[in-house]
Amino acid sequence: MPDLSDGADGAARDRSGAPGRAAGERAPETDAERRLRRAIFLRELAEARALRDRVQPRRAKTARLRHAMRMRTFRW
Repeated sequence: MPDLSDGADGAARDRSGAPGRAAGERAPETDAERRLRRAIFLRELAEARALRDRVQPRRAKTARLRHAMRMRTFRW
């Protein structure tokens, strides 16, 4: 559900800043906005994986070895 907050004029606004839109209505997303959201998501995912690898080094090593084996046995 979008965050609704009262603007300076008291009108409800969603995250996009468009006044007077119902909660279900959204402006069509541009390609640039989608790419930005995707870049942010992928950056956060990489950070989470790096953190997991630091916290669980044995599991990370096992995953690296498993991935290497998978790549070695993969047929093009």
